[in-house]
Amino acid sequence: MTDKPVADEPMLILIAGPYRSGTDGDPQAAAANLARLEAAAWPVFATGHLPVIGEWIALPVLRSAGAGPTDPLAEQVLYPTADRLLAHCDAVLRLPGASTGADQDVATARRRGLPVYHDVAEIPRRAQRESV
Repeated sequence: MTDKPVADEPMLILIAGPYRSGTDGDPQAAAANLARLEAAAWPVFATGHLPVIGEWIALPVLRSAGAGPTDPLAEQVLYPTADRLLAHCDAVLRLPGASTGADQDVATARRRGLPVYHDVAEIPRRAQRESV
């Protein structure tokens, strides 16, 4: 038996960490950062919850506006997307690394009373239910 809490319902968990930070606008470095964020998606899903990354939403929005992550328009899309997304999230998983955007996500989550996890092991597993 474990003392770790169990969640009754699935949570929508924002995975926050560096995306553009430390890349100097290098698209390959940003892609590597996104891959690190995405590497946390399966472990979050395996706990019984639904992972989401702000860039999964913001990047298509930018592309539809004819822009990319280094375009000046990105400032009007990336951070606001995360803020709007957090209005629907139940928690944040903050991955390591310097990131102004991820720090803003954590601050927003705390203001809204949402839990902030720093390791997947901290996330309560969802109670297993039998399929009907």
